[in-house]
Amino acid sequence: MRTLLAALLMATVVAGCGFQLRGSASAQLPYKTFYIALPADAEQAIWLKRYIESAGGTTLTARPQDAEAILQQLYDRRDKGILSVDAQGQVREYRLQVTYGFRVVDAKGRTLVPPSEITVIRDMTYNASAVLAKEQEEMLLWRDVNFDVASQIVRRLAIVKPRNPEQEEETP
Repeated sequence: MRTLLAALLMATVVAGCGFQLRGSASAQLPYKTFYIALPADAEQAIWLKRYIESAGGTTLTARPQDAEAILQQLYDRRDKGILSVDAQGQVREYRLQVTYGFRVVDAKGRTLVPPSEITVIRDMTYNASAVLAKEQEEMLLWRDVNFDVASQIVRRLAIVKPRNPEQEEETP
């Protein structure tokens, strides 16, 4: 009985403080139509499409001229570096890092969201006696990194207030 009461009390406290799980409900984009300027089979494009479609409220278009906003990839840097070595000089850990740059423009090429950058880092241990298993782990980590980049892009676009391209930019 005490356990049930404690669980109920905890659920009430968590619900009362405004806690909300991170998910698609918080990823409503401020655009009615959206185009992702990436190859359709690119992993980032696939994850972004899934996020946007699950959030609802935004329609993905097949052509950029039909979209209110267009996501453009500026760069996608991937790096695998040695993080640590043991006393014999054997690699013990690797660091996987993705730095992804993007911006959002309208159909006329005017900037709605200025260039932004997302960096995601994952560390992985390495064991020379389990090469195949570690290769599989690395593939899964890269997939996880792509998933994380896509979710961060959608969350960032959902909270950023798009710039009005009709307004002249103020110069100092």
